Amino acid sequence: MSPLPPKPVPRAARVSLWRHLRLFRTDILSAQPARLYRAWMADFRTPFFRSVMVNDPALLRLVLKERPRDFPKSNRIAAGLRPLLGHSVFLTNGEQWEQQRRIIDPAFEGGRLRESFAAMLAAGDAAAARLAPLADGRPVDIEPQASHAAADVIFRTLFSIPIEHEVAAATFAAFHAHQRSQPLLNLAAFVKGPGWMPRLHSRRTRATAREIRALIAGLVEARAQDIAEGRAPSDLATKIMTTPDPESGETFSSAEMVDQVAIFFLAGHETSAASLAWTLYLLATHPELQERAAKEARGFDGTFSALSGLKLIRDVTREALRLYPPVPMMVREMTRPERFRDRALGRGTQVVLSPWHLHRHERLWRDPDAFDPDRWSRPEARESARAAYMPFSAGPRVCPGAGFAMAEAAVLLAALLRRYRFEPVEGDVPVPVAQLTVRSKGGIRSRVTERDPGNP
Repeated sequence: MSPLPPKPVPRAARVSLWRHLRLFRTDILSAQPARLYRAWMADFRTPFFRSVMVNDPALLRLVLKERPRDFPKSNRIAAGLRPLLGHSVFLTNGEQWEQQRRIIDPAFEGGRLRESFAAMLAAGDAAAARLAPLADGRPVDIEPQASHAAADVIFRTLFSIPIEHEVAAATFAAFHAHQRSQPLLNLAAFVKGPGWMPRLHSRRTRATAREIRALIAGLVEARAQDIAEGRAPSDLATKIMTTPDPESGETFSSAEMVDQVAIFFLAGHETSAASLAWTLYLLATHPELQERAAKEARGFDGTFSALSGLKLIRDVTREALRLYPPVPMMVREMTRPERFRDRALGRGTQVVLSPWHLHRHERLWRDPDAFDPDRWSRPEARESARAAYMPFSAGPRVCPGAGFAMAEAAVLLAALLRRYRFEPVEGDVPVPVAQLTVRSKGGIRSRVTERDPGNP
């Protein structure tokens, strides 16, 4: 029997407030009690704010789909991410967010995914080539390899440049430095205050954010010049920069575009990298499933129409996203008094939606902690998927790049699995922690070997 995938050890049922806050700032996953894997709702009170974690499917529908305007994104979380993401679509609310989505959404509709497909294939081939010198059976940290591959995809699809491009490589390096310096939550998550209130971002966090945004600004300015001269490639950046808001006729300014590229890089690179690394680890620890997926990958002919034939690989990705959702928690804020499960809640209450707990909820999934991609082919999973699966959020604020991310995952996995075999390192079990996304505390190591083309 294959081992259960690792998950953090939950905190004790009762801890002091200050102990809880310290745990929360370090890692929001292990800071939670075990009861949340069964609870429909949990209430948390501090001197600074009140929050409720919601796992009840009816309340999730209410917040995300039925009345999303009454539950905007919480500014407590936004303040911590503001140095890098500015006023990007990930952080805004109301009319500003609606305008941003009207400009961004067309870039991910219809045939745009087909237009990005060649860039995904090129990035997959490059990722497989980079892994070749390491494929001698020694332990390899898969996370940097996954990050490199995902960053390559986003730069090729956004700006038509590979990760080896000087600016792309510098942005990639700066982003990793930023990730190491930026906790998921900072002071503003606990103490609400005016916009001028110091947020106590570290000097390193502020410096790396400035560096990343300056590099992105250079790419945006160069692309604006190419657009003006009629020689810009037809990629995502060009599409977004030339799409007017159908209501106002306005396009993004250069400063606004820097904000959007920053979140595209975070969402399109960091979340995809985290998902790919965990997927490879899960397949390494489940060799029979890996061999089935590798066989499917070898049958993939590299055409866009053949993507639909990667059914198992798609289900492997869906299952990895269930167990390790890149964004483990989302926070909304009540704009008026509400009553949730016969409990009166005031305006300003923080509503925590936790894909991490929802995807492993003991009342909503059979064998919730098991890695079982075949569950997606069984009828019993259909209701669970409808009620309790949201790796890309849900409702109007669902990630516009969800389809892009699933296609990217299939292409990268196919490129790697048809050429390499991944095996676990004995005694080396990764520990999930929530950084900007769900990563491993000490990396994810596997032994990588080349498959014999004649006897794969």
